[in-house]
Amino acid sequence: MAVYTDVSDEELADFLKDYDIGTLVSCKGIAEGVENSNFLLRTAKGTFILTLYEKRVNEADLPFFLGLMQHLAGGGINCPQPVKARNGEALGRIAGRPATIVTFLDGMWVKRPAVSHCAQVGTALAALHKAGEGFAITRANALSLAGWPPLFAGSRDRADEVLPGLSEDIEAELAFLAANWPMDLPSGVIHADLFPDNVFFLNNKLSGLIDFYFACNDFLAYDLAICLNAWCFEIDGAYNMTKGRAMLTSYMRERQLTDAELAALPILARGSALRFLLTRLYDWLMTPPGALVRKKDPLEYHRKMRFHRAISSVAAYGLDAEDFGR
Repeated sequence: MAVYTDVSDEELADFLKDYDIGTLVSCKGIAEGVENSNFLLRTAKGTFILTLYEKRVNEADLPFFLGLMQHLAGGGINCPQPVKARNGEALGRIAGRPATIVTFLDGMWVKRPAVSHCAQVGTALAALHKAGEGFAITRANALSLAGWPPLFAGSRDRADEVLPGLSEDIEAELAFLAANWPMDLPSGVIHADLFPDNVFFLNNKLSGLIDFYFACNDFLAYDLAICLNAWCFEIDGAYNMTKGRAMLTSYMRERQLTDAELAALPILARGSALRFLLTRLYDWLMTPPGALVRKKDPLEYHRKMRFHRAISSVAAYGLDAEDFGR
């Protein structure tokens, strides 16, 4: 979440006339995240999130995102639900942007995840993958193997401003992944961005998942690799095997990984690290001045990518031989 587009009081009042959510009490921009503009709405009837979809979001994808949240809720996943206007539509326009209002979830995200949090995320991710089965709309992952080279093209010439030699290193990683990316792994709906700030807890119990605007169809194990990168590294950059084992074994209690998925996990983790390195690098260099957004350090994911290069077996992520049994 972030704020790139300002909304005037007049625009907001006119937009809210179409909704039956009560009189506006307050509206505040939310700085976390990098993709869309988000505002916390408080009205006489409750609390909501207003999202304006920015230029990097394809408007044609919005039915996928909104429909997926409804589908997952039907499968038992606690996630925001689109609020429909009086005309029955969940999607409107404000300040020249497509926009929607979704319900607000109670809870807080954890800034220092513990082993118990990682275990619960593993369970929740497997539940999400199972709940996503049968969703009728599909969306390709624009930020996977084929999308990485054009994404890098936008920041290649300035990458060495962030770290000398970074451009050459990324080029080598792109070539390696293109030659070694796995094929034919189990696929389905993935969240693709299940970072700590997208997972809420109440009293240390996972209470809900948010921000489905990177969701797509891809390898299920790739989603797990994203979570390993997002949850299982410490502030000093060290990988925590105890957290990794808790996440992986909790996931596998709900959905068993195939031998091919387990074997592919190190390269999927490399790809995940490169994906977030590239998007963070672009945002670090290209975010417009004055945008209410907290830019994230791309080099954090460069260090993670280098860690995964040295991994030859999924055992290095915390699994024991007994975890491989069927």
